[in-house]
Amino acid sequence: MGLVPSAQGTPFGLDYAPHFGMFRHHAGDDLVDQLRFMHDEGFRSLEDNEMPTRDIAVQERIGSELERLGMRMGVFVAHTGWGEISFASDAAEARARIRGDIEKAIEVQKRVNAKWCTVVPGEYDRGLAWEYQTANVIDNLKRAAELCEPAGLTMVLEPLNHWTDHAGVFLTGIPQAYQICRAVGSSSCKILDDLYHQQITEGNLIPNMDKAWDEIAYIQVGDNPGRKEPTTGEINYHNVFRHLKRKGYRGVVGMEHGNSMPGKAGERAVIDAYIACDQS
Repeated sequence: MGLVPSAQGTPFGLDYAPHFGMFRHHAGDDLVDQLRFMHDEGFRSLEDNEMPTRDIAVQERIGSELERLGMRMGVFVAHTGWGEISFASDAAEARARIRGDIEKAIEVQKRVNAKWCTVVPGEYDRGLAWEYQTANVIDNLKRAAELCEPAGLTMVLEPLNHWTDHAGVFLTGIPQAYQICRAVGSSSCKILDDLYHQQITEGNLIPNMDKAWDEIAYIQVGDNPGRKEPTTGEINYHNVFRHLKRKGYRGVVGMEHGNSMPGKAGERAVIDAYIACDQS
């Protein structure tokens, strides 16, 4: 059974990671104040997709506070490739952009002591056979992994749903991501299993998680429909979190969703939802 958080910051049973802005009505706009509020409520990790776009001084300030609080840095986005062919391409321009994005991610990693960065391979090419695109993705990931391995940074590939949010995206399913990670064969190339996306794309969340377990390095959650906190939709997060505990998961569970209600009441509802599901 998970531990109920308290004003003294007793941690949850799983390592849930809020994002900046989720609790700003309680903590204010200052990012460090938001971190402190998260810690006081029992959270022990942070994820911030926008970290690479923040000023270096801000990154360093966040990194210092995470260290002081004993919190982990979860994912930040290293590469997406929206509106263009990226990892699925063998063009020199794509290879150069990928290299630049990964090199930048490694610099961000150093400032915030991160271990994971999100990679979305981009859109599929309607003019190129799927198998050729898959080979290009694997080759590009192998080159990127050669940069990440010495730095101790793990790219986590995020399959996205193509129905609600990301039409035309190349990577959509956990089995597809599993095949690619096995082919790349690097400890720096693993899966980000976002259960919101996978509920829409394929369902069967726990069996797919189990089948791909050796290649999963990071979990994200959000309920469906609506992409809000657990208990607001159809996913039984009581069972999901119980299963993660049974499997001995010690990684981060990213809270990549919105709040179902506005203001302080909505923020407290998010915390209460995690307390309820974590106690399962």
